[in-house]
Amino acid sequence: MTEEEARAWIVDRFDVPRETLLADYVALLLAEAEHQNLISASTVDTLWSRHIVDSAQLLLLAGEKVGGTWVDIGTGAGLPGIVVAILEPRNHYVLVEPRGKRVAFLEQCVAQLGLADRVQVIGSKIERYSPPHRADIVSARAVAPLPNLFASAAPSTSRKTLWLLPKGRNAQSEVEAARRAWQGSFHVEQSVTDPESGIVVAREVRPR
Repeated sequence: MTEEEARAWIVDRFDVPRETLLADYVALLLAEAEHQNLISASTVDTLWSRHIVDSAQLLLLAGEKVGGTWVDIGTGAGLPGIVVAILEPRNHYVLVEPRGKRVAFLEQCVAQLGLADRVQVIGSKIERYSPPHRADIVSARAVAPLPNLFASAAPSTSRKTLWLLPKGRNAQSEVEAARRAWQGSFHVEQSVTDPESGIVVAREVRPR
């Protein structure tokens, strides 16, 4: 997927004004990337396909599950948290990120992009976060192996939580490893940005 194709993919599914707001976010991201390591330098020239569409595709997997709380674990540069918050305004988003400089950047994005009505930034590890409500959706982009992630996020989730977890080329093997200690409904969706990468979609997750 080229950068032109990536931007067209966004417009076709989410409309032009949201693509424009994403462009504003990309500008903030590139400016901040000069001061801290937010994204790999090798992905700067493919930022729309490698990061923006890669994040936005999670909304297609969320289906009609809107209007609830979406917790993004280890948000980092705002991927996918800021991206999905721009594209789907009906959810409440909680961006959980332990690193101080990245928290400051996320707070800057929320303020400058006008997302304060639906985005909350939590400067914490997910294990230490005590949510007022269990998450309806959880995302985590390359944060931790599935068994560790399920255990760490257990206090923030329930059996009703939908998990959307980009896992690259190791998606299926991570599912097999997780099944030793966790049960639920697991399947792997092919990424639209890389046919060799997978996204783990999990429901009814609970310990064995």
